Amino acid sequence: MTNKLKNYIIPITATFMDALKLIEFNQMRFVVVVDEDTVVGVLTDGDIRRSLLSGKRLNDIVVPYRGFIYLDVNDDFATVCNKFRDYQADFLLILKSGKLFNIVTKAQFHLMLLEDIEYSADINYSDFDHGKLEHEVYNKPWGFYKSVLLSSHAQAKVITLFPDSEISLQEHMHREEHWVVIKGVGKVVCSNDLFDIQAGSYIKIPKRMKHKIINTSVKDNLVFSEVQLGEYFGEDDIIRHSDKYGRT
Repeated sequence: MTNKLKNYIIPITATFMDALKLIEFNQMRFVVVVDEDTVVGVLTDGDIRRSLLSGKRLNDIVVPYRGFIYLDVNDDFATVCNKFRDYQADFLLILKSGKLFNIVTKAQFHLMLLEDIEYSADINYSDFDHGKLEHEVYNKPWGFYKSVLLSSHAQAKVITLFPDSEISLQEHMHREEHWVVIKGVGKVVCSNDLFDIQAGSYIKIPKRMKHKIINTSVKDNLVFSEVQLGEYFGEDDIIRHSDKYGRT
């Protein structure tokens, strides 16, 4: 067991006050209750609140919830998906022979998928950067985008262009892009070519090709998916040649 996991564990002889103090410390809104080393239940901040409202006192011994949903250390990816979905769980304990082996929250699981990391029971999920999940929607002068994959070899986004909006005429040195229009109508500039697009249109943009997408509708959004392939995806790889919003 790692030292970080110890920040979630209280003995079955602990009080509600002990549980609250540990929840305040770990900032995860739950603790794991053990009898010696064996997990016997969980206790959330909501469980504690309900216990106190029913007449329990802070110095009373905890009453853990024993019907908690958990994973076995050998469970596969499909089992993890099913348990998060079917039980609407915010977190899952990973047990090995009844003992706490790891903990994965739903947010951490989604971050794992976002970064294209293969599921494993022994990942140190607490080291994940939650900022990538919390700030994955970015607003721009032309609309907004949401990242759906952020790996070292590829990135993918769903991009929304507001009516009568357009991205800058730009090119990239280190990545190619693949666009599929999901909704709406517009025009695309690729090098010296200009052509109409609609739902279902596919556009490949090689490295170093000047390109731009325009929403020609005055009332409807244009939505498209963008897959970036290459070795570098930083914002400084956007070379703008002209821009409706003065960003050149």
